[in-house]
Amino acid sequence: MAETPTILIVDDHPLFRDALEVALKAAFPEGATAHHAGTLADALGQISKTTYNLILLDLTLGDSQEFDGLTRLLAAGPGCPVVVVSATESPKAFETARALGAAGYMPKSMSLEDLSAALATALDGGQWFPPASSASTPGQDELLARVAGLTPAQRKVLAGLADGLLNKQIAYEMDISVATVKAHMTAIFRKLGANNRTQALLIYKDATSL
Repeated sequence: MAETPTILIVDDHPLFRDALEVALKAAFPEGATAHHAGTLADALGQISKTTYNLILLDLTLGDSQEFDGLTRLLAAGPGCPVVVVSATESPKAFETARALGAAGYMPKSMSLEDLSAALATALDGGQWFPPASSASTPGQDELLARVAGLTPAQRKVLAGLADGLLNKQIAYEMDISVATVKAHMTAIFRKLGANNRTQALLIYKDATSL
């Protein structure tokens, strides 16, 4: 890419954030600007103020577990590629990230050289995942497809439901009307094949759990 990229590193381990910066310098010798976030809340706040070329996300944060953070970041910053960088190294995790819309999945066990090469691919607009596997079950694939089919706004509403928020609270957070929230929920229920909030959340958790 021609312009100097701005990357958000979302990881609560300072040492690994530093390691990612080293890998970024190798991947983009012309220079790259790295911002840090130690929590999902911090990352969401930064996304609302800054446009990023790439987001690197650890799956396990103090305020986010498994793939909940990925779905929220994708909803908050549509169009910005999100690459998972995690110590979790299972074929199911790789395929779940891909199905939910991640631009890549980089295990933390990768060598610095391999990590730099993978980051270069991501910065050029490509995707990087470990070798494909058929580990996901058909049921899991179907659930993932349902969640992946939600729009960014619908994912935000679903995230609000997961946080236990009321319709009016979700409306306030998203700066939309309660009627619009209800319309989104109707669409969510239809896409997920759910009859109510409880079923929708169960489907969401089943699809995004490891």
